[in-house]
Amino acid sequence: MTTRDTVSNHLLELRSRLLKVIVFFGALSLIGIPFAADIYSFVANPLIDILPSGSSMIATEVASPFMAPIKLVIYIALLLSMPWLFYQMWMFISPGLYQGEKSFTGPLMLSTIVLFFSGASFAFFVVCPIIFKFFIGMAPDSIQVMTDINQYLSFIFKLIFAFGIAFEIPIATILLVKSGITSKASLVKARPYLLVLFLIIGMLLTPPDIFSQLFLAIPMWILFELGIFFIREK
Repeated sequence: MTTRDTVSNHLLELRSRLLKVIVFFGALSLIGIPFAADIYSFVANPLIDILPSGSSMIATEVASPFMAPIKLVIYIALLLSMPWLFYQMWMFISPGLYQGEKSFTGPLMLSTIVLFFSGASFAFFVVCPIIFKFFIGMAPDSIQVMTDINQYLSFIFKLIFAFGIAFEIPIATILLVKSGITSKASLVKARPYLLVLFLIIGMLLTPPDIFSQLFLAIPMWILFELGIFFIREK
């Protein structure tokens, strides 16, 4: 088999696996649409539960009451498709790995999925209620808090995906050392610069307020320290 045929076969396999991910994502979206209103009620609870009496969510566009729950279902389908995407990527690259690499990469893939959903759950169940409670508590008495549903969903999913990605830092730290790109000593020495980098990433990935940024930057620093702790160099 020529090199060209080999590359072509790899591309065909990659396309096949990506199509499986797209089909899975589409199926989740279709299954979720009939339950869109219930899903929206659950996701809106962190804000609804702490809104002052007489306040509510609002829709500023004609189609928002219909489109916002549908958009939410698509977001959640994308979130739930991540493990299937990671699995397909693992199945694509695993034939080219040595046995020792497979024994290392398998647990790493599982850790990636667990950490991603841990970050997403931390954002939704811990960070969002604290941020909402603080902002609503700081509002002057003359202001009636009534959040637009599209703005709310945009805010909350920015945080969820940002924290899901940020919680991958231990994996990224271990991979950088295992691949020989850097060493544990170099990462420890670069700690002050990385702390500044975490603050910048928090600023870029979260909504433009200092509390959201700190809620992301501080866990990133803690997770980096955990990654350093678990690195075992020969």
